[in-house]
Amino acid sequence: MAIYHLHVKVIGRKAGSSAVASAAYRSASRLRDERIERSHDFSAKRGVVHSEVMLPEDAPEAWRDRERLWNDVEAFEVRKDAQLAREVEFALPRELSQAQGIELARGFVQVEFVSKGMVADLNVHWDRAEDGSPNPHAHVMLTMRAVDGNGFGAKVRDWNATQMVERWRERWAELANECLAELDIDARIDHRSLEAQGIALEPQTQIGAPAQRIESSGLAAGDSEADRAELHREIARNNGARILADPSVALDAMTHQQSTFTRKDIAKFAHRHSDGMEQFNEVVAAIGNAPDLIELGKDGRGEDRFTSQQMIETEQRLHRAAEHMDGEERHAVSNVHREAALARAAQRGLVLSGEQTDALAHITDGRGLGVIVGFAGTGKSAMLGVARQAWAAAGYEVRGAALSGIAAENLEGGSGISSRTIASMEHSWGQGRDLLTTRDVLVIDEAGMVGTRQLERVLSHAAEVGAKVVLVGDPQQLQAIEAGAAFRSIHERHGGVEIGQVRRQREDWQRDATRDLATGRIGAAISAYDAQGMVHEAATRDQARGELVERWDRDRQAEPEASRIILTHTNDEVRALNRAARERMRAAGDLGDEVQVTVERGPRTFASGDRVMFLRNERGLGVKNGTLGIVEEVSTQSMTVRTDDDRSVRFDLKDYAHIDHGYAATIHKAQGMTVDRTHVLATPGMDAHGSYVALSRHRDTMDLHYGGDDFATPERLVRTLSRDRAKDMASDYEQVDPAQHYAERRGITFRERVVEIVRRVVPEKLRDRIGGLLDGLRSPGDAEPGQERGRPARENVGARIGDVGPTPERGPSVSGAQRDTNLPVNPEAEMRRARTQSLVRHARAIDAILSTGNTDGQGSPEQMQELKDARSAFEKVRPYGWRDAEAAYLKNPELVREAGAGRVSRIVLALQLETEIRAGMGIDPGRRADRFVERWQELDRTSQRQYQAGDMSGYKLTRSAMSDMAKSLERDPQLESLLANRKRELGIDVDSGRRLGAELAFSHGIGKGRGIGI
Repeated sequence: MAIYHLHVKVIGRKAGSSAVASAAYRSASRLRDERIERSHDFSAKRGVVHSEVMLPEDAPEAWRDRERLWNDVEAFEVRKDAQLAREVEFALPRELSQAQGIELARGFVQVEFVSKGMVADLNVHWDRAEDGSPNPHAHVMLTMRAVDGNGFGAKVRDWNATQMVERWRERWAELANECLAELDIDARIDHRSLEAQGIALEPQTQIGAPAQRIESSGLAAGDSEADRAELHREIARNNGARILADPSVALDAMTHQQSTFTRKDIAKFAHRHSDGMEQFNEVVAAIGNAPDLIELGKDGRGEDRFTSQQMIETEQRLHRAAEHMDGEERHAVSNVHREAALARAAQRGLVLSGEQTDALAHITDGRGLGVIVGFAGTGKSAMLGVARQAWAAAGYEVRGAALSGIAAENLEGGSGISSRTIASMEHSWGQGRDLLTTRDVLVIDEAGMVGTRQLERVLSHAAEVGAKVVLVGDPQQLQAIEAGAAFRSIHERHGGVEIGQVRRQREDWQRDATRDLATGRIGAAISAYDAQGMVHEAATRDQARGELVERWDRDRQAEPEASRIILTHTNDEVRALNRAARERMRAAGDLGDEVQVTVERGPRTFASGDRVMFLRNERGLGVKNGTLGIVEEVSTQSMTVRTDDDRSVRFDLKDYAHIDHGYAATIHKAQGMTVDRTHVLATPGMDAHGSYVALSRHRDTMDLHYGGDDFATPERLVRTLSRDRAKDMASDYEQVDPAQHYAERRGITFRERVVEIVRRVVPEKLRDRIGGLLDGLRSPGDAEPGQERGRPARENVGARIGDVGPTPERGPSVSGAQRDTNLPVNPEAEMRRARTQSLVRHARAIDAILSTGNTDGQGSPEQMQELKDARSAFEKVRPYGWRDAEAAYLKNPELVREAGAGRVSRIVLALQLETEIRAGMGIDPGRRADRFVERWQELDRTSQRQYQAGDMSGYKLTRSAMSDMAKSLERDPQLESLLANRKRELGIDVDSGRRLGAELAFSHGIGKGRGIGI
């Protein structure tokens, strides 16, 4: 992957350096140093692919001769401690070809150095690091004086300014990212992340064992080890100074891949980016006192959680854009166009399931935002292909996008929607090209892998121009590389349609196993495959690898027409498996004459018949990062590959060398892939998300191998492969109001100043406005939400979920869509409908006031009267209904807009919980505990029935109710205490020492990523 590295240093006599010797080494040439009458010969050095001296205007042409240039510098500088030259070293993206890397480096040097009056000696090295990985980089030696036709003048002090170095660092990232986007390459660098400085978690590990021994013992050493050790410390020291000068640098870096962080994360970061205990303490203090640091409260493990003000604002922009789009209705598709698209699909033999049809109806309605959550192998792409035809018939332009090139290719291949990477799309927008319009529908596939910042930019642009966006993904599959869980958060706030009927696997038990994987029941899925003899333990990982390849080889020869892939977690294991698989192919005589070539990842041997994988998007070839194929012809100069979609692709290896053997691949590259057979090697780095992807790629069979040295017992295997590493959002934590915290950290203590200043920075919480609204309308005789005042407690008042909306057994309504039927309505059904209508009316009345009312939550007289009337109507059909609803809205303000839009599934469950809390007031505590156990067991049984029936929407709805019950114990310590001795009745077999609510969440796999303790 591309890394960021740019380092600046001065070459001077004080350190014993020579400009001529330095230039000879960097250019791999022989230069004579006239000052000391000695030649420096480094012509045997390899890896220098480009070398030139670039001159500014008016510089003497004689300086194009490197030897003349640097001898003139040496002659002009007479001081013993003279600074002779400045060197800028920067890493080139590994994804580029040599020609592209040279062109990029020349452009950067010309714009940032030569055009400013510096003479630049540019040398591009294309060598390899100690671990064998590609190490393309450039060395630029720069003169330090002004020049004209007569030679050197005064030194330019501005070139030494810190701001100038910061500009170079930022500008290099911008230019490199522009180049990568233009080439449709799935990689980016970030000068702010500091990742490219080569600093590991433990500083000593990055400078190597020899330098580490030198550091600790004080022994003398060779120049290379000592230089590396000192450079390492210098970088850490400089980074610490930058953080002390601007702590926001640290906050940007820590929230680059995670939305939130802990005190431990701060300490780790400070340790990486400081030199010595004194600076470490200063850096920790600076980060802790950073003005933009936001405290979010404690997470489920009891650790304090933090984020940055920028992250808060990004999430707010994301949700404002999503809310705006969700409320827009300008992209409707008529039933005629929908039915015509379905009919055309049926003619091709594609008949959508009920869930797919519901999803089609959802994304082709008028709203500007559509959300589809689909398990692996549920036929999302097929459904999108039908939607594409319906949208096109209605006059809309349909575009597709995904984070990676192979995902975009899969979306286009499966649905016919013309697709590209999000990075490429954003780059075009930055150039003013291909901008969205109100007639566009943008489908983003694998949306769960898109980070918060990137998705916010896309949704904000779409909301601004009035385009429609459809997000498709699965939040349980591989997590976003960058910070956040934006897709999951949008789905929770705005709802959507879930497709849970697995269609990829051909056997029913395998489809059940995929549902297990999708819902976090990794152990159940592994047990199912184990029962079929598809889980294989070996004594060691090496032995497991050998057995896997042997089984792969037998399968390959028995079923040569079937597609297959070997999957594992790390690139090192991929290389080992590729080698072993090739040896089997060679032994069987299935490979042609071997040709050794050097590709992007190092020396490789290829032959006709080899399975290969392309590792970089290349429009001209029509390949993506992850495209697979078979070698047809290969020579030292070129290769021809027959891709899996039956295209013959020929390319010169000097132009495109981003290719490797493709028998095995990382799990990360497999998301979106479908093959007949998979062979998986489990290693300790896997988690529940990787397990889900790896174990669900196949149609026919899956074999899982592991070594006893990695997993001592099958239970340890299941425990490791079940680890939940779902990413969070800053908005997941509600314990601390970020606006209040932001004000307090700045010393803003007067209420009027908070109202005046903080509102401009962070919008006030919707909960505060709801509270003000309800307080303003509640008469002294009214019951507080969630309580009874002056009235006897009533058990089970409207306690059935079916009193308003759907039951868990039937699942929720599809995004609130109202279905018209001609069936006769019985009195019970009529009452349910009346209650639903009253619930929706009441929510809309509250939402109208919140949208237009003042800061105290007061609307116009007409709006306030409508709320009173809505409460009254709600009371008639469901006693205490509006009180319970408002209690739920106080706890979760997002439910107001959701219920007002007719999506009542979540508010119905919340209503039930508030009813039970209210009805329990004043009841004997023992009876309250009995009721909790009975209700928990009932919901648990219901969820099991739904799961077995494949009703995944209903299953998730019921599990949400169980999660709310677990959370309610945090507010009821008396009930929690009474239930402590009844854990077995609640399905808890092992006492872990957690609080009961957290233990219920952990034991039953609910509440993931939402602050319930695990």
